[in-house]
Amino acid sequence: MSNYALRVPESLLAYVRQVAEEEQVSMNQFFVTAIAEKVSALKTEAYFRDRQARGDFAAFDDWLATSPDVPPSKGDDLD
Repeated sequence: MSNYALRVPESLLAYVRQVAEEEQVSMNQFFVTAIAEKVSALKTEAYFRDRQARGDFAAFDDWLATSPDVPPSKGDDLD
């Protein structure tokens, strides 16, 4: 594990201290979790951007056209 000196504005640090105490976690754990959540969000965004770029609307339309034109089963409708 590595160490990293982090400069945090006093107002934000005070809020972090309060939230960490309320959540009963250390400030270190709070910061690590916050960083992990941000990295996860960025990776998820990149994944969906990549999936979108690989999307093929014509192929989707072809697939959709093969679906039977029947009303939804009971319990599967939008009502």
